[in-house]
Parts: sequence; structure tokens; C-alpha cells
Amino acid sequence: MHPETRPPSLQTRDLTIRFGGHVAVNAVSCAFHSGTLTAIVGPNGAGKTTYFNLISGQLKASSGQVLLNGRDISGLPASSRTHAGLGRAFQLTSLFPKLTVMENVRLALQSRRQLGLDMWNVWNRHKGLIDRADRILDTVALSAKRDMQAAALPHGDQRKLEVALLMALDPAVYMFDEPTAGMSVDEVPVILDLIRKLKTQTDKTILLVEHKMDVVRELADRIIVLHNGTLMADGEPETVIASPVVQQAYLGLAPVEETA
Repeated sequence: MHPETRPPSLQTRDLTIRFGGHVAVNAVSCAFHSGTLTAIVGPNGAGKTTYFNLISGQLKASSGQVLLNGRDISGLPASSRTHAGLGRAFQLTSLFPKLTVMENVRLALQSRRQLGLDMWNVWNRHKGLIDRADRILDTVALSAKRDMQAAALPHGDQRKLEVALLMALDPAVYMFDEPTAGMSVDEVPVILDLIRKLKTQTDKTILLVEHKMDVVRELADRIIVLHNGTLMADGEPETVIASPVVQQAYLGLAPVEETA
């Protein structure tokens, strides 16, 4: 079944937030389907991260709704949205900064399986979770740093740990807000490879805020464009990127004049 013929896994209806007299996100209605990666782009100040914050629960909407698999989660806090299946990378690295990389992944697995936080008893009784944690760390190339304190990791490795924690939580929706920001040239391919692997899971939905258009072109099945908090374009990458309104608003280019 084509993704667009299925019910959306995530949907926003007239999602809006006002800060005083400023409307930062203006009645954005959009549906996201499993098996697709949607890139959310726009100029600085367009409302991309604010839109993410409204979906994941870091901000409370002034009006509108967020629905996950048809369930209205608009009134839930961020932690409850995570347990419901909405996973956002940045909110996870600060969970346990003083614990090791392995302990962070283990606790994310425990949280996903609702086993409580009695770490040592749980892990003595659930060898399968330890094996799963080891596999995740191997996938994100952090096995060699499994015993390092999370707070001591270099920035690039912290981004890898974010992905590892998301994988441990196994959400229905993955949300990445500029996952390659601040990473060295050598580290970027690791994160992009991880996102490519996640894309092969056709039961997952991926949202990506990203400024690097080469990354967007490579990974996105669909692009939506926000400008001044308003949804201004939505479609296949080549079509959206080539549209005059996007060329002008996002890329800062003047529209191409037609020649006679």
C-alpha cells in the first residue's frame, strides 16, 4: 500500500503558537505517514524548531491539535508523548549525563519496556536487554566508548548517543532536529548512515529539520517548507526545491524570469 493511502501516523491540525503578538507557527496542518522521511526546511526564524517543539511537547500550543496514530496527544507532556511513541533526539542526551554510555542505553531500553529504574536487579534478570544494548552501541559505533560518562563524550559522539537512545526507545516517529549540526566532516556520514538504516523500517515515520540541502536531497522523500510560521510548500524534493517561492524565500535567490 502506498504510504499516502494509509492513515497518517502523525498529524497536526491548525497547530498554532503565539508569543505575545507574534505568531511563530500559524495554523499548520500536515499529515505524516509511515515509511516516509519528511524534511522540514525554511529560512532562519521560519518556525521549524518551534513546530518540532509543539509536536514533541516542549511547547504548549495556543490552538490546534497533534495526533499520533489518530490519538489526540495535544494535552500530554513531552515525557508522555515519548512513551506513546514519539521520539525526539535532542531531549534524550541529558537524561543521565553522569552515567556511562552503556547505562544510558540500558535505561532507555528499560523505560521502553516499562521495567522501572532498578538498574542492577533488572539487568541481572534480563540478559536479552544487555545483548540488545550491545547491538545498538555497535550500530552507532560507540562500543569502544561504552564505559565513558555521557557528559564526557565529544559532541559528535553525543549525537550518536542520541540516535542510540532513540533506537532503544523504538518510537513510531523519529524526530531529528539538525542531527549533523556541529559535527566534523568525518562524523557526518555515520549519522546519515544511521538515518538511512532507519528509513528501511517501513513502519517508522521520520521527520528531519536540516539546513544542509545536500543532506535533504539525499534523504528526503518529501519536503515541507515553513516561512514566517506558515506552511508554504509541500511535495516531492525536486519539485519543492525548484519552485520559485522556495528559491526566493529559502535559498535567497531571485525568481528566474521567463524568456520569450
